[in-house]
Parts: sequence; C-alpha cells; structure tokens
Amino acid sequence: MIYLYVFLIGGAFCLIAQLLIDKTKITPANILVLYVCSGVVLTGVGLYGYIKDFASAGATVPLTGFGYTLAMGVREAVDKHGLLGVLMGGLTSTSSGVTAAMVFAVVWAALFKSKDKNI
Repeated sequence: MIYLYVFLIGGAFCLIAQLLIDKTKITPANILVLYVCSGVVLTGVGLYGYIKDFASAGATVPLTGFGYTLAMGVREAVDKHGLLGVLMGGLTSTSSGVTAAMVFAVVWAALFKSKDKNI
C-alpha cells in the first residue's frame, strides 16, 4: 500500500507543478523555488513531517523534500550550535545531494557535447 501512497503524493506534487506551468504565467524556475520554499514553510509549521511519514519517497524526492531537508538541518544545527546553526545547518544537511548533482553534471558535460537549440 505504501507504493500507492508514494505514487499518489509524488504524482500530486508533479500535477500541481504541471498545472502551474500550463495555466499560469509562472516560470518553471519560479515554480522550483516555490516548491523548495513550500517545503521549508510546511516543515516550519509542522505539517511536512506528517506528509513524509505518510508518503516517504513520494514526499522526500520532489523539491519540497529538499526544502524539508534544509529546514530540518537548520533546526538540528540551531539546537546543537545556537544561532550559528542558521548559517550552517542547511548546507550540512543538503551537501551530499548538492555534491552529487555537481559531480553528475560535470560527468554528463564531459561525456556529451552540447548542441545549439536553434538548429
């Protein structure tokens, strides 16, 4: 049953983003930022933990999950290091994901040659 929940919640996030792209003038970049910020806000008010517990990967893989990870990292670092944790918590908690994205981007760029989109 968990697979169904993962699919439904992850699919709902994707559906909302697609509707925003199709029905509004919001750019995809702004939607990405909106999703990360929504994850942070929902975590801050205590709702995203319930969504994550219900749908696991369906809630942690989308960008809202990145916002959740940022917020939880800041919360844990503030508890441990005080006010300095605001600056270091988000970076510490998301460093592996950011590093993986950068490494894969470099490998992809090295393996494939970019093409002009106008051709």
